[in-house]
Amino acid sequence: MTSCTATAPADNERPLVLTTFTVLADMARNVAGEHVRVESITKVGAEIHGYEPTPGDLRHAADANLVLDNGLGLERWFEQFLADTHAEHAVLSDGVAPLPISEDAYAGRINPHAWMSPLNARIYVDNIAAALSRIAPEHAADFTANAAAYKDELQLVHDELIAGLAVLPEQQRALVTCEGAFSYLTRDAGLREAYLWAVNADQQGTPQQIARTVDFVRANRVPAVFCESTVSDKAQRQVAADTGAEFGGILYVDSLSEPDGPVPTYLDLLRHDVRTVTKGLAS
Repeated sequence: MTSCTATAPADNERPLVLTTFTVLADMARNVAGEHVRVESITKVGAEIHGYEPTPGDLRHAADANLVLDNGLGLERWFEQFLADTHAEHAVLSDGVAPLPISEDAYAGRINPHAWMSPLNARIYVDNIAAALSRIAPEHAADFTANAAAYKDELQLVHDELIAGLAVLPEQQRALVTCEGAFSYLTRDAGLREAYLWAVNADQQGTPQQIARTVDFVRANRVPAVFCESTVSDKAQRQVAADTGAEFGGILYVDSLSEPDGPVPTYLDLLRHDVRTVTKGLAS
């Protein structure tokens, strides 16, 4: 006599959710649990802004039940992708108070990197739970419970950020990065912000961008500067050499790492960045 045990639904029995990049996929998996398949269109390490969907991506879209994107102008390629699917669609930044870009050729446009604030991420999580509940209403209670637990963890990361920066003297409360991807985080933490370029683009690390950043670092006696994982850190290391600041390390924004890397999950990404920044600025 054999016993029967409950098993998770087979992959082809579960709704398929596609996200535009790996960070959103991990957030969605935390809310979905075992009820939904979640896959990222772009892979680990991909540059999100100028991604070009492949024919395989477009074929995959035909099987999706739901597509999640960041919005705020981040995924410039997404309209083409969305045109090839009849799936439900949700913009995860809906409800976030957007911040404008203040410098460079993108001045006046919206800064799209709202997920880099743990407080904003709580809004993303609510939007994920609502979207999943539309395609799998029978699991809505689980999605709501998972979202609540995940938001508690995000709040803890925010609290760690504030506590870690509280000990810094005023002149060290400035974050200098390659891309201006941390405006929402610096707002939350009461930091001044500077960057080499506003949004990852073809022209990065120009002499003018470097000179402007060097001036900021010198004027504000910034102890450390940082760069993101998906771009070259060459220009930022030049800023460090020209000013005597330390190169404080690599930050993660647009992509998680491989599972055995430093930031296999979104919470790992936030914790890594928070600890790297607070350690670098306290040096």
